[in-house]
Amino acid sequence: MIKKIIRKVLNKLFLRHFDDIKIQKGQIFEKTLVSDLKNIKSLNQTYFKVFSQDVEDGIIQYLLKSLDIKNVKFVEIGTQDYSESNTRYIFETMRCNGLIIDPTPNLEKKISSIMRTWKNNLKIYNKHINSNNISNILTDLGFDKELDIFSIDIDGIDFWVLEKLNPYISKIVIAEYNPYFGPNLEISAPNIDAFDRFKYHYTGFCWGASLKALVNLMRKKNFTFIGTNRLNCNAFFVSNNLVKKLEINIPDIKDLSKYTDVNFKVLKTFNKKYANYLDVKDEINDLQVFDLSKNKLVFFRDLSNSI
Repeated sequence: MIKKIIRKVLNKLFLRHFDDIKIQKGQIFEKTLVSDLKNIKSLNQTYFKVFSQDVEDGIIQYLLKSLDIKNVKFVEIGTQDYSESNTRYIFETMRCNGLIIDPTPNLEKKISSIMRTWKNNLKIYNKHINSNNISNILTDLGFDKELDIFSIDIDGIDFWVLEKLNPYISKIVIAEYNPYFGPNLEISAPNIDAFDRFKYHYTGFCWGASLKALVNLMRKKNFTFIGTNRLNCNAFFVSNNLVKKLEINIPDIKDLSKYTDVNFKVLKTFNKKYANYLDVKDEINDLQVFDLSKNKLVFFRDLSNSI
């Protein structure tokens, strides 16, 4: 028992030490970013990872500095234990007021075990959210307006949650999308509470929404699509009244194929644990997705020729 406790303490100390090293590297990157801010014309010039899933940390810092945001108010939905997330680097290095939402059991305890939660103001909502309760939750917790960053990655009903948001809720929105859905379709996972993509279909192919669906939704909410992360799975949007402050070239939304080219393998087949679209293509004919252009569920076999 004593050895187990000692091992746990040492692991915790080493983890925080390595996290501190990552933070220091991130701060060095920030200085380089600031010195070159006016010369950045594409988000891929800002790619840098500290605690984010991919290179979102660098993109976020570019946006915060370009928009001159110093005290950050944020909401991040879908963080798991917060060890890999879009807003943790902000929490660790900036003054902020944050809310994270995730149903992971014992979330607050897990977060406290890996980071110094006393450093900033962080509220933790440890329950499932859906399109019916999201507005009330944000209002009750004081995060329904004047946000700097709103980030969502819940591998499911992201579109339906975003649809319920106040159009002026945030300056920056980061939303996961499903690149396997291709550049042309306006489709989403159906609006099912506590959606689980592998329970819905064993391949895990159906989750989130197509990029086109998100771009069109966010246009209606007065946001401009400015690009994606390196993996092509997280889309970035900036409020229309602020996007002119950015020096980058705004993407042409008439052709989104560049942002739906995907190499990662997060699907499954009966024979493969890590699969891509071609691996599962013949196994998803009877899978149903929600066609937003027709406002109804359709079989994927009737759409697959459009990918």
